[in-house]
Amino acid sequence: MSVESTSTPLERDARLVNAREHRVAPGEIAIGVIIGRTSEFFDFFVYAIASVLVFPKLVFPYVDHVTGTLYSFAIFALAFVGRPFGTLLFTALDRRHGRGVKLTVALFLLGGSTMAMALLPSYEQVGGLAAGLLALFRFTQGAALGGAWDGLPSLLSLNAPPERRGWYAMIPQLGAPLGLLVAASLFGYFLYILTPADFLGWGWRYPFFVALAINVVALFARLRIVATPDFERLFENRELQPSPPFATLFAEWRTIALGAFAPLASFALFHLVTVFPLSWVTLFAGERPVRFLVIEALGAVVGLLAVLASGLIADRVGRRPLLGISAVLIGAYSGFAPQLLNAGGVGEAFYMLVGFALLGLAFGQSSGVVNSNFAPQHRYTGAAIVANSAWLIGAGFAPLVALFLATRFGLWSVGAYLLSGAACTLGALAINRDWGRRAD
Repeated sequence: MSVESTSTPLERDARLVNAREHRVAPGEIAIGVIIGRTSEFFDFFVYAIASVLVFPKLVFPYVDHVTGTLYSFAIFALAFVGRPFGTLLFTALDRRHGRGVKLTVALFLLGGSTMAMALLPSYEQVGGLAAGLLALFRFTQGAALGGAWDGLPSLLSLNAPPERRGWYAMIPQLGAPLGLLVAASLFGYFLYILTPADFLGWGWRYPFFVALAINVVALFARLRIVATPDFERLFENRELQPSPPFATLFAEWRTIALGAFAPLASFALFHLVTVFPLSWVTLFAGERPVRFLVIEALGAVVGLLAVLASGLIADRVGRRPLLGISAVLIGAYSGFAPQLLNAGGVGEAFYMLVGFALLGLAFGQSSGVVNSNFAPQHRYTGAAIVANSAWLIGAGFAPLVALFLATRFGLWSVGAYLLSGAACTLGALAINRDWGRRAD
């Protein structure tokens, strides 16, 4: 089957943009990766912030605010459950109809699901159906994220100079702080200019509408890369060809298990500095949400700088040592930092800014840490399975678990939960070293 026969009009247009090019430079791939990941994380954080500020009141007004937030976090986790299903569905679509069709459908589903949340009716209007619709939209949002895997991070890694692998490894991770910065700024702006009644009535919906426009831009930016001859050559050489997911899982289960557990320190910390603190200070500290969103935006800037620093450090000392050192630092942070959320404004700022700095160092190198261990024919699908597994195990239920533990046992238990993630990362790195010796 020819490439042209499986192309979408957008993909063919993207190919025309590159008609005179014979090779895609890593810098061009990096731009596509950053735009694509930023759009995905923006969708992600728009829901995360609304799950604290909006949905407990709009969808679950019949329970107390803490219980409503727990319900909202339970629906939050559905996206991570949906990601593996999306990978299965869209991998089949990729194999039958091509990358352009798969990516176009996945990104429009992602933007459409996010925008549909903007039209969500309240409990007062439709009763329990509101929660059912929210759960459906959240699940399809996750399935779309699972299907939006385009192999660009792998292409970037394959095209990166050997001496700068750490720098190029961190580029996909820049999307997280950038997405959070935009989402927190939008919500903070509407909270600042609107009354609480107007914000809850209609103001919160605008960030969701923005998602579709951002996803259209991201779609063309990514198609511009995947439609290039260089990407097609790698695809045809089986270095980036989708393989059957279950065959990949059975053939590469050890590498997938390692990849899922290696980044747990950073993935657990991810939601413990981006989602959980907003819920805690809103519920128990009496903070104005707009003030804390400003702190989150500043934290995102710190995280962005730390992600950039991780690339420079990893190229000097190696990715594995940096992941190990950052896991140890996160473990030390877990012993005292969560209690600072009850220590007033200064304690909250310290918790957030230091947490984002540690998150940036660890998260910046957590992407694709084991992807080079995959056989070439399994690298494309294996990387997608690893990403889905790591997010599900390490991050999907983190806000729900953290809020439940904190309300039952106190903030120290959140630290214990984070410590378990750091221990998993250190264990996975140690096992990976043992397997590496056996392979030698």
